[in-house]
Amino acid sequence: MSTHSYLDFEKQVAELEGKVQELRQLASDDSTMDIADEVQKLESKSATLLRETYAKLNPWQKTQVARHPYRPHFKDYIDRLVEDFTPLAGDRYYGDDEAIQGGLGRFKGRSVVVIGHEKGNDTSSRLKHNFGMAMPEGYRKAVRLMDMAERFDLPVLSLIDTAGAYPGIGAEERGQAEAIARSTEKCLTLGVPMVSIIIGEGGSGGAVAIATANKVLMLEHSIYSVISPEGCASILWRDPAKSKEAAAAMKLTAQDLLEHNIIDLIIPEPIGGAHRGREAVMDAAGDAAIEALQSLSGLSADELRRQRQDKYLAMGRVAGTA
Repeated sequence: MSTHSYLDFEKQVAELEGKVQELRQLASDDSTMDIADEVQKLESKSATLLRETYAKLNPWQKTQVARHPYRPHFKDYIDRLVEDFTPLAGDRYYGDDEAIQGGLGRFKGRSVVVIGHEKGNDTSSRLKHNFGMAMPEGYRKAVRLMDMAERFDLPVLSLIDTAGAYPGIGAEERGQAEAIARSTEKCLTLGVPMVSIIIGEGGSGGAVAIATANKVLMLEHSIYSVISPEGCASILWRDPAKSKEAAAAMKLTAQDLLEHNIIDLIIPEPIGGAHRGREAVMDAAGDAAIEALQSLSGLSADELRRQRQDKYLAMGRVAGTA
C-alpha cells in the first residue's frame, strides 16, 4: 500500500521526494546518467526536513496525522499481531455493525478477546465500515464480547480509531446513548485485565465506550478528545475554520494527555508518522500491549475493578488548596 498521500504541512517534503522520483525516471530512460550523488543529497535533505517537521507538530497537525488514510487500522493490527483470529459478529438484539470488529485470537502466545474500530482503507470498505463510526449494535456487540471474555477469564485488548459514534437518526432511535453507557459500564466492571490502544482518532463517547481500560496506551501522533476539533469550533465559535485553535485548546495530543494522567503510555511512531513505518509501529504497539497485560496478570477480579474505577474517578477530582 502506498503511503505517499502528503498532508498540507508536508509540501516541501513532497517537492523533494518528487524531484527524487523525477531523477530516477530520467535515469531509467537514459542509462548513462549518474544521479547517485544528487539523489543522496535530496534524500538526506528530505529526511532532515521530515524529522524537523515532525519534531514540532502542533495539535491540529497531529490531528491530521492521526486521520491519515494509510495509518494501520484494526484489520492491519489483527493480521500482524493476532494468530488464529476468529471474528464474532452480531449483538443478539438487532444485527451486526461493521464499524466495530471483534473476536478471539492468540496475542503473543496468550488467548485474548480483541475489539476495535475499523475505518476501512478504500471507498468501498470505508462505506462498509461506516468510516469507523459505530451504531448501537456495535457497542452491544462489544458488551457481548466482554461478557464472553469475563466468562472464560480472557484479557481484553481494544484498538480505538473513530471520529465518534454515528449520530444518525436510526442510531438514536435504537438507543445510541444507552448503548455507549452500557459499554462504558461494562469496561469499568470487567473482572479481567483490559488494555486499550488509541491507534488513530479517539473521538468522544464513541471511543470511551471501549477504551475505559486498566491501561490506556496511545500512539505518539494519535488524538483522544471529547469532541472533534471541528465540532468544538462549531459550538464555541460557530466557525469550523477555527479548528486549529480548538485543537490547541482541547489538549487532545498524547503528550498533553500523558501529562494529565489520562493515558498511561505513549508508543513512539516512526519519523513521519505510523503510515511511513506501518510494521514497525504495529510491532511497537504489540510489545507495549503485552507488557501492559503482564503488569495486570497478578491482580484479582476485585483488584482489577478497583484499579480501573480509582483510575477514572481520579480524573474527575480537583485537589483543594490548603
